[in-house]
Amino acid sequence: MLYAIICEDIRDSLELRKTARPAHLNRLAELQNEGRLILAGPHPAIDCNEPGEAGYSGSLIIAEFADLEQAARWAEADPYQAAGVYASVTVKPFKQVFPQ
Repeated sequence: MLYAIICEDIRDSLELRKTARPAHLNRLAELQNEGRLILAGPHPAIDCNEPGEAGYSGSLIIAEFADLEQAARWAEADPYQAAGVYASVTVKPFKQVFPQ
């Protein structure tokens, strides 16, 4: 089943993001290589693809996991979590309707 991992950053998270980003991307690449990653990316803090020093306000990951517990464990082990980037993380089942 698919799960949405919805993450909200702490205020001024950009430097923490930069430090943990390589490890974070490696974990996402593993999901992609396994064919389980649907999409992933950050929410720019301003209305711009490259927000510069404004940074990001959170992230969204949609991926396939065996169950909600496995998805939550994966999210908890994210390097951004360990680095203190996220103020909160919500994991929810997700039903993809489009694209088909």
